Amino acid sequence: MASDTRNERDSRTVLVGIRSALPGLRPAERRIAELILDDPAGFAARSMAEICDAAGTSTTTLVRFYQRIGYTRFQDLRLDLTRESLRERLENADFPDEVRDIDRDDDLDAVIAKVARSETLSISDTAQALDTDALRRAVDLVAGSTRTDTFGVGAGSIVALDLQRKLSRIGRVALTWPDSHAAWTAAAVFTPGTVAIAISHSGETADTVEFLRLAQASGAKTIAITNHGSSALVRHADVVLLTAARETQFRSGALGSRIAQLMVADCLFIGVAQSNYDAAVDALKSTFDAVQRTRTG
Repeated sequence: MASDTRNERDSRTVLVGIRSALPGLRPAERRIAELILDDPAGFAARSMAEICDAAGTSTTTLVRFYQRIGYTRFQDLRLDLTRESLRERLENADFPDEVRDIDRDDDLDAVIAKVARSETLSISDTAQALDTDALRRAVDLVAGSTRTDTFGVGAGSIVALDLQRKLSRIGRVALTWPDSHAAWTAAAVFTPGTVAIAISHSGETADTVEFLRLAQASGAKTIAITNHGSSALVRHADVVLLTAARETQFRSGALGSRIAQLMVADCLFIGVAQSNYDAAVDALKSTFDAVQRTRTG
């Protein structure tokens, strides 16, 4: 029997891996990746020569590309893409077959359908890609910390604030920072026992990378939530929690990335709450009652 040359790869993560690898690909390799992401099933049906012609590149570059993402044989990549395309069609049968990006002429019904599909797939892909062992290590770090600081820029700041508030509601000492200078000055004097969590979809946001670098240098334990495992942010992280967001051309709106980051943050929060379940439940009840008394009616 022939050996499996896919190195035990899970076909469900092939598209996740390609999206994660995009920032580090050479231009010609990136064109190949974009062909796959635009139409995985169509790519799988093409010959190597047809793909090279469509991407305007060489067979050598195609071989280098699929080896870079973990394959030794082109037919194994094609097989995984076929399987993943079928899985997506079955899991998303309630959504329209149209998979193109949001267009200027789309009516609001189409916008709703496309945004729902993109965000649903971002959550689904992240659930498959999220490393349970890494999540467990992150939970242990936060549960054992004396203080947890969160930081992000732009949409990442929304996720950082959401996580900080959730941790505070179960009695954890948690802070978030409104701007880079405040975050950096805090990180520069962290002590062992502090955990710093940085959120960046690209993993290349300079302010967020610097926050985690300073935190690690000061002796804090560090956690990165990012979509790209080879990014600068990861180099300063003790634990990496990878998202697998699907962005539309409205990337600046941070649609898929934000929802994927919130999912990871929620998983981290629930894990920390479970580590001291009774105390967390009591704290949630107390904080709910405190707010409930202020409501009219």
